[in-house]
Amino acid sequence: MRTTLRISRAAAVFTAVGALALTGCSDDSGGKDKPDKSSGNGKQSSSVTLPKLDGEKLSVAAVWTGAEQANFVKVLKEFENRTGAKVTFVPAQDPIVNFLGTKIAGGQPPDVAMIPQVGAIQQAAQKKWAKPVGPEAKAQLAKNYSKVWQDLGAVDGTQYGVYFKAANKSLIWYNAKAFENAGAAEPKTWKDFLKTAETVSASGVTPVSVGGADGWTLTDWFENIYLSQAGPEKYDQLAQHKIKWTDPSVKAALTTLAELFGKPSLIAGGADGALQTEFPASVTQTFTGGDQPKAAMVFEGDFVGVNIAQTKAKIGTDAKVFPFPAVGAESPVVTGGDAAVALKDGKGAQALLTWLASTDAAQIMAEQGGFISPNKGLDAASYPNEVQRTMAKALVAAGDSVRFDMSDQAPQSFGGTPGKGEWKTLQDFLKHPKDIAGTQAKLESDAAKAYKS
Repeated sequence: MRTTLRISRAAAVFTAVGALALTGCSDDSGGKDKPDKSSGNGKQSSSVTLPKLDGEKLSVAAVWTGAEQANFVKVLKEFENRTGAKVTFVPAQDPIVNFLGTKIAGGQPPDVAMIPQVGAIQQAAQKKWAKPVGPEAKAQLAKNYSKVWQDLGAVDGTQYGVYFKAANKSLIWYNAKAFENAGAAEPKTWKDFLKTAETVSASGVTPVSVGGADGWTLTDWFENIYLSQAGPEKYDQLAQHKIKWTDPSVKAALTTLAELFGKPSLIAGGADGALQTEFPASVTQTFTGGDQPKAAMVFEGDFVGVNIAQTKAKIGTDAKVFPFPAVGAESPVVTGGDAAVALKDGKGAQALLTWLASTDAAQIMAEQGGFISPNKGLDAASYPNEVQRTMAKALVAAGDSVRFDMSDQAPQSFGGTPGKGEWKTLQDFLKHPKDIAGTQAKLESDAAKAYKS
């Protein structure tokens, strides 16, 4: 969930997401436009050929938990049905490279790992842990994925990753009843967003929920603002550390973010409360509590839908969404992704990569909700509501016009480790938003060490 990229050609389509949500979208697609595929009965029309693996035992490691893990297990179960293999899900922890390193050192690596960072895929390849993708999986990638998604899973021209999951991470989800009671409307600019927050606050509901206990959510706040305000060229330069974190563009983005973080009354629980709130709770507290939720809005990706499903709120009626407000000329469009990487040689691991690159596997996960696939062969009717269909269509339509986020391109010690680097410094910034110069200096110091520059 922590991989981010820009999709400029999709901006107009994502703007439509807000309109769709405002008018209300059903969670039920009606079943009229879904492909008629059954699961595991041998009669489904398959888009992929898999080998027989009777009795073979495989393991898949991922950081996914809760409903997201349960939904992925359904994908693995269908692989079992089709091949005869037995697949075990192995819960992993962040940073996943450290987790995998421990498993490998102990002689028990999983057959496949779902890796959420480009930098982590590169590290796995450099350490000789990752195994190249075989011809069958490559054929599925060539058929179902645009070139950019193939390239993102490659290191020095060798394919190692199969991107199974993507996510639009430029969305503000809101409690429709709280907005209605406050007389608030969906904002299109950052200035209007702050005004909307004040309007909601005046109604007696705290406007914004922030999952600050998870540092990756704070990098997403920064990246959306930076991308919209500084533009893609500066974004690329900072992502590669070709400009320093002490650059004036970083100061401008932090100053903008401080307009929210610097007003504790606008954040559920204030800074201290936000720093104790993990991402799932930041969502559920926005959509529980009736007319008095703990917050009216929460920022994050389409995968928020998984957490909303744990409440009584319905997407499109109780829970609506609008694009991240424009700070610069246009709203940012950001997404994330998780790639499957084989860590063991063998027929089973390669078959699993082939399966995860197929439209059949993507369909199973898509039907559960809270998921978007970069697989261009997947019928959009597989998604359970019009909001997600629109997001998915925009992602596929974006083609190769994408950029990965700086925290996931960065060395993991800087961009992807709890309690360190960017995650920790932005958590400190949430608590001390006036210390912009100190925040920049700390970010640059940590980045310089991590990039060895």
